[in-house]
Amino acid sequence: MKTQTELSRSAELYARAQKVLPGGVSRNSIIRAPYPPYVAFGKGCRVTDIDGVTRIDFSNNMASLIHGHAHPEIVRVVNEQMARGSAFMMATEAEVVYAEHLCSRSPSFDMLRFVNSGTEAIMVAIKASRAFTGKYKVAKVEGAYHGGYDYAEVSQAPTPETWGSDDKPHSVPLVFGTPESALRDVVIIPFNNAERAINILNAHAHEVACVLLDLMPHRVGLNLAKPEYLEAIRNWVTEHNALLVLDEVITFRSEYGGLQTRFGIKPDLTALGKMIGGGFPVGAVAGRAEVMDVLNPKSHKYLFPHSGTFSANPISTSAGLTAMQLFDHKEIARLNGLTNRAIEGIQKAIDTTGARASVTGGGSMLRVHMKEEPPHNFREAFNTDAEKNRLTALLDHLFDEGFLMINTCSATLSTPMTEVEIDALVAAMESGLAKIASMP
Repeated sequence: MKTQTELSRSAELYARAQKVLPGGVSRNSIIRAPYPPYVAFGKGCRVTDIDGVTRIDFSNNMASLIHGHAHPEIVRVVNEQMARGSAFMMATEAEVVYAEHLCSRSPSFDMLRFVNSGTEAIMVAIKASRAFTGKYKVAKVEGAYHGGYDYAEVSQAPTPETWGSDDKPHSVPLVFGTPESALRDVVIIPFNNAERAINILNAHAHEVACVLLDLMPHRVGLNLAKPEYLEAIRNWVTEHNALLVLDEVITFRSEYGGLQTRFGIKPDLTALGKMIGGGFPVGAVAGRAEVMDVLNPKSHKYLFPHSGTFSANPISTSAGLTAMQLFDHKEIARLNGLTNRAIEGIQKAIDTTGARASVTGGGSMLRVHMKEEPPHNFREAFNTDAEKNRLTALLDHLFDEGFLMINTCSATLSTPMTEVEIDALVAAMESGLAKIASMP
């Protein structure tokens, strides 16, 4: 008699995939034991795999699908554009209209340049900062994820054995073979400790081109930046002829004009991506006109030649414009309210079960930690082996109960969701937390 694994079409596909794809995948984040599920289709906030199992999708393709799957209006717009062509060696009206819309959403967006991913947006922002300031070092928060660029991924995943002292964190490579020169050119600062961060920056005051900052960094703990921390960084970059670059690739979903508008701060540059593509690959760099001018071949300040084969393709810009027009003030407030409901429900479940856990987040995102006290920085958020075991057990429970989560036990919401899906997640969390409460 065949086992369940042998009957699974996903298991069969994964066996084939391992012969042609390293690890059987093209993105490591989808791997799970004993094999990843393969999707058949998605509709709204639910995904059905090829074995016929339907799950509520709280991963939303790593926070990129603000309207869930196959939103009818986005499907209509994309189909219409596909009939006219998908990419051209010509400008499109869709590019202009969408740029106008995005610039209207945030007071710091004088101009923008479309690219193809959040990683590329960060890359362009760093290179534009160097071109504008004439300096070369990048400062970033320890543990913060900013994509796959050498300089952006330094100290993305340090360990207690490698991360150095609190006052002088090491620049730790993520990928074996990262050049020492890249490590030397990245300054690592702690999150939400203004005094330590400024002391570290002062040691590199004449070399730092930009400070790269996420206002609620997921891997650092999914906590908001403290206003006094943000003010200190903003003042420092202004005083030392550096730029403040905000990574809002994920957090732009938090407010109509991005999380920066909640703080009332105007960065010099902002990197965007994920949800602004309406389900298609996209990125953008927006910011001060004077800084953006380094990309302008008609400007006397032109210092940064830049192009991209699929940048501003009309599929991504048409889908993105539709998605962002649908993501209006009313929907943002509703989704943020659902997030608060989820966080409050999960916290109550933690209290009820006695599980050693905590929950953080906001702005349509949340994260459950295997720590009794919410972590405030990457070092506090770092999981011990016992915490990793409990986290894996909770994620497996949620998967079996019909929920897709990001593998840090994080959830991102989409507009098709209602109180029904939120309350279902809370209930599954409570039963899962009860299971792991007695684990070491």
